[in-house]
Amino acid sequence: MKGLRRRGDVYFVDFYSNSRRIRKVVGKNKKMAEAILHKYKAEVVEGKFLDIDKTEKIRFADFAAEYLKVHSSSNKSYYKDELNIEMLKGFFGNRSLHEISSLDIERFKSDRAKQVSVATTNRGLALLKSMFNRAIEWKKLKDNPCRAVKLFKENNQRLRYLEQEEIRRLLINCSGYLKGIITVALFAGMRKSEILNLKWHDCDFERQIIRLTNTKNNETRTIPMNDLIKETLVAIHKHPDSPYIFYKRNGEPFINVRKSFDKLLKACKIEEFRFHDLRHTYASQLAMSGVDLNTIRELLGHKSEKMTLRYAHLSPDHKRRAVDSLNRLGTNWAQKPSDVKDEKLTVSQVLSNK
Repeated sequence: MKGLRRRGDVYFVDFYSNSRRIRKVVGKNKKMAEAILHKYKAEVVEGKFLDIDKTEKIRFADFAAEYLKVHSSSNKSYYKDELNIEMLKGFFGNRSLHEISSLDIERFKSDRAKQVSVATTNRGLALLKSMFNRAIEWKKLKDNPCRAVKLFKENNQRLRYLEQEEIRRLLINCSGYLKGIITVALFAGMRKSEILNLKWHDCDFERQIIRLTNTKNNETRTIPMNDLIKETLVAIHKHPDSPYIFYKRNGEPFINVRKSFDKLLKACKIEEFRFHDLRHTYASQLAMSGVDLNTIRELLGHKSEKMTLRYAHLSPDHKRRAVDSLNRLGTNWAQKPSDVKDEKLTVSQVLSNK
């Protein structure tokens, strides 16, 4: 019988339900095994297999609304998640949670990667995995179909930054709320989400600092506010009912500024550039001005030096200082033995100028 297998003297059922493989050992009695197989298949038809009762069938779209309200709000990621969830609902909205299989998610991954970048596709997959994990925690599901789906490998070494002439063109051509957003990105190195969620109480204009509490690493970060940032922010009109610095007409913060930013780049004839590259520009300009890498790391909020090291080659004299440290040693090596005053001089002494 199809779906019934035998290994030695033991029978087991083996069939697929909604792209999920069901395998269970049922015993040595063939007739009993056939009866159990019929029972399982009948339960599949009725939607009850693996304890999935009709009353427990939850539409993805309905669960997404609950996830936003309960999880995203408490983790301060509501607006970012809301945008991604709208996209996910386009793929899974009318399906029940338990009907979504690993194969379905692989198809989503493939289709999504044809529309957007690898990194953006991975963000959608990460959110989907989090949603299924919460469904399991809240006793609405038993297994996470994302578990077997691997993320795309990302190239995090991409480094695109604006030259000074490009910075000038960008600032001259932008206006309104976008000018303030870009000014903060260029001269404070803040992430887009940090800027769009920036509130007036985060800014201390007397001490000229910006204090961020809702960061990627969930750690408080303090950023110096230069005169240009201060002048730009002070000139912004406050919304009477909103704490946000950059806001829409209803006082809510912007979720994204991609359309207006892309339009600006086109007007400035700046190509192959993303909003996040403004952060790279900030760090690159600091490195080229001779600011040490550890200070750049602290300003960017990097936990380790690994991410900051990508800017090392931009420092105008970091290699020169390293090579110059060998000058004295090279001079002694180049002398004839009779000219060397102290033949016991060690390499460590030379490098430390002793």
